[in-house]
Amino acid sequence: MAISKDKKTSLVAELAELLDTAKMTVGAQYAGLSVADLQDLRREARAAGVTIKVVKNRLVRVAMSQSNTYKNTDTSLLTGQLLYAVSADDEVAPAQVLASFAKTHEGLELACGFDATGAALDKSRVTALANLPTKDQLRGQLASVIAAPLSGVVGVLNGNLRSVLHALNARADTL
Repeated sequence: MAISKDKKTSLVAELAELLDTAKMTVGAQYAGLSVADLQDLRREARAAGVTIKVVKNRLVRVAMSQSNTYKNTDTSLLTGQLLYAVSADDEVAPAQVLASFAKTHEGLELACGFDATGAALDKSRVTALANLPTKDQLRGQLASVIAAPLSGVVGVLNGNLRSVLHALNARADTL
């Protein structure tokens, strides 16, 4: 069923606004996925703060040309049947959501990406982003790095107290 020109215009405006606020946009080929699979993907993406859009590449190109950030971006990577994952909060979340979903659904394959500066990312760079740790994992690693010296100091102080206690116990036994 064809989309009316008014609907296309409003869709392009919505996409342009979404792209302007996006920190990262990732495109993935989704041939072979069922409607139920796409609904599962949308549910997982929503939980991670990522928006999934299934739009014709031509409309995405038009929306990108209307954006100051993406006006000069190379759109040659936008080929095939693509869905787009967009996040305004996290730079790597769209790639991670799509990559984790692709592990269990072979019909989904990462294709391209666009960062907040308007640079086009090929499949290998998007895959590299998907393999980065999440913000929560990085925070946990940072906390453990900060806590490690403190636990070492506690161990040293505890050892000194233990040796004083052993000396006092030995002295008490001799009396």
